[in-house]
Amino acid sequence: MALLRTLRLATLALLSTLGLAPAAMARDAAPDAVFYHVFVRSFRDADGDRIGDLRGLEQGLGYLQRLGVTTILLTPVQPSPFYHNYFATDFTGVARDYGGRAAWRHLLRAAHARHLRVYMDLEFQYVADYHPWLAQTWHHPQAPGRNRLIWDAAQGGSEPLVTPFGREVVAADGTRHTIAFVNLTDPGVRGYFRRYLLRWADPHGDGSGRDGVDGFRIDHMMDDLDNRHVATDLFDRLWRPLIAAVKARRPGVRFVGEQWDWGDGHDFLTRGHADMVFAFPLQQALARLDKTAIIGAARATAAATPPGKSQVVFLENHDTDRFMSVIGDDVPKARAGAALLLALRGEPSIYYGQELGMRGRRGPDEPTDAPDIPRREAFRWRADLEAAGSAIWYRALDRVWTRRANRAFDGVSVEEQDAAAGSLLNWYRELIALRRTRPELATGEQTFPCADASPVLCVLRRLGTRRTLVMVNLSNVPAPPALDATVPHGGWRLLAGEGTRDAPLAPYATRMLGTP
Repeated sequence: MALLRTLRLATLALLSTLGLAPAAMARDAAPDAVFYHVFVRSFRDADGDRIGDLRGLEQGLGYLQRLGVTTILLTPVQPSPFYHNYFATDFTGVARDYGGRAAWRHLLRAAHARHLRVYMDLEFQYVADYHPWLAQTWHHPQAPGRNRLIWDAAQGGSEPLVTPFGREVVAADGTRHTIAFVNLTDPGVRGYFRRYLLRWADPHGDGSGRDGVDGFRIDHMMDDLDNRHVATDLFDRLWRPLIAAVKARRPGVRFVGEQWDWGDGHDFLTRGHADMVFAFPLQQALARLDKTAIIGAARATAAATPPGKSQVVFLENHDTDRFMSVIGDDVPKARAGAALLLALRGEPSIYYGQELGMRGRRGPDEPTDAPDIPRREAFRWRADLEAAGSAIWYRALDRVWTRRANRAFDGVSVEEQDAAAGSLLNWYRELIALRRTRPELATGEQTFPCADASPVLCVLRRLGTRRTLVMVNLSNVPAPPALDATVPHGGWRLLAGEGTRDAPLAPYATRMLGTP
């Protein structure tokens, strides 16, 4: 059996080298992904309990395929006492609310049949109180496996070390749960997580990746766990060996590190060996639609990104306010943000419902994890917020429901925008389609040929002789682009928007031009 497995892995490696890898392996190569970031509980309900689930996500794959995305990035699916499914009680399981392991396997097969990749969110720095590592060792100093967790020496080792969230965390439903640090430097723990990652990436253990995920998001990636000096040198001791082990089995699997400091991510790409990080400084500039800040952040991001590595460019995610709320429900600004998201260097990520203009800001502070729910409301399939399939699981939380950001028949739904030619949804579809047909938008060089006092931000992407020029007026008055001499006058054709090369742009209007 071991010999057969070795031969299979060698054959797959040879096929990959020759460009003849089977579909399961060819799926891995994705240096130009368009991500769709899904908060699973809120996306689509398939069984009528108002909780988004994996079967519901599977039912939405046709929509995602039509949108044009290539890769689905999921929030955690492991069992947890918390609505967001971070802080697991079982690392190897899939929450019952989501349909369990069978639904997970069915989703992966359905996604892969549509040539969509699936990335899984990893969060194993902590466990919640029902996890056996904690439940079986708390108050039992001699219990086997107690070294899997970090204990508070000041308490004589009888209590888990207090996490940044406190020793006890109150869930949105009012239940209280203890959270404990995992001892990520323990050799046994590191071996466990090596097997754990390989199981998710290559369930059949033969290197094919059949029924396996195509990538991982590392939540809250750190070198010194929460800067507590109790689990240090994690880049070298944990992340680099884990990533190497997975890539030895499946070279194309990619790791996205969520850098804990929301900085430029250089250390995480180099010392941490992540393939990608999140372009947080660029996101903060994009949220302001500030031309100078965007150009500065884009250049700094490019400088911080080594060859062969990448940055995930985004406008919003599950930890930020919705872009539409930040810009005050201004649709032209939303269209401008979308154009820049799909034009700038990096791999774009669309947070579910962003393409519809879903709203949401962090709610009032309270001693639970509920304040972020408004950023994670139900995806809008139908105009009626309470229609079948709507994952309004938070309806039972009166204080959240009454302050919800998205309302029925507000124009922010697939049903209301699908056939509307000028809708935000169809603008996203148009932009993603252009990115697919214009390879320079995915992998080409990037310059800013309107870097002057004009409010028009120009992004020129070039690959060989092909060029795409994106111009966005980031002001509330008409303005010309004021292009510099690097942009030729002739040879352009209009790809999106209105007007010619030098014509003024309306406030927050976008124009895209291309050469053959």
